[in-house]
Amino acid sequence: MVAIKDAVIVVTGGRRGLGAALVDGALARGARKVYATGREPFTDPRPEVVPVALEVRSTESAEALARLASDAEVVFNNAGIMTPTPLATGELADIEAMFDVNALGLLRVARAFAPVLAANGGGALVDMHSVLSWLSGSGGYGASKAAAWSITNSLRVELAAQNTQVVGVHAGFIDTDMVSAIPVPKATPDEIATAILDGVATGEVEILADEITTITKAALSGPVEALTFPAGA
Repeated sequence: MVAIKDAVIVVTGGRRGLGAALVDGALARGARKVYATGREPFTDPRPEVVPVALEVRSTESAEALARLASDAEVVFNNAGIMTPTPLATGELADIEAMFDVNALGLLRVARAFAPVLAANGGGALVDMHSVLSWLSGSGGYGASKAAAWSITNSLRVELAAQNTQVVGVHAGFIDTDMVSAIPVPKATPDEIATAILDGVATGEVEILADEITTITKAALSGPVEALTFPAGA
């Protein structure tokens, strides 16, 4: 388990939505410093927040962030994109972009920060997935999140020797700009951020942040045809 109080935190995609709620929540729990990233340069008036531009599709950008945040102890791998792109008929470029951000972008950040976390005692790497990692029917987005889930599970094994707590977070639908067009019940970013921060503090390696995610995880041993969005959600 890793304490948030007095820790140095990195939150990718920290400018809005769940990322912004994680920044706020970490500060409320006494984090000493939070590096918050966005795709474009931005400002934040709080002295504890260091705003940084990050492009997770670039290895060089991820490595530059790791050099800047060489004091990081907890990394929230939160940056992601979503487009409603079917696998069989959608634009392949849109699917490739989701994999590049949601799976490979997550991996680029993890690779850049693994030695930083090791040097700082192990710390925690927290990767955002989705209930759609487990539910078919969400096209390229769900497939990219399923890949991210697999990446996280392997990173947990690979980074165990350096004492890094690798956490996979699964959540259903969060009331953010990214999923605003999906007509389903949504949790607030603050609710999900609280569940994530609580789980990190208690040493969880997989956080099921809401009810639909808990129900879906329990159904994984059942018939695969039952794991379909929207019927499963």
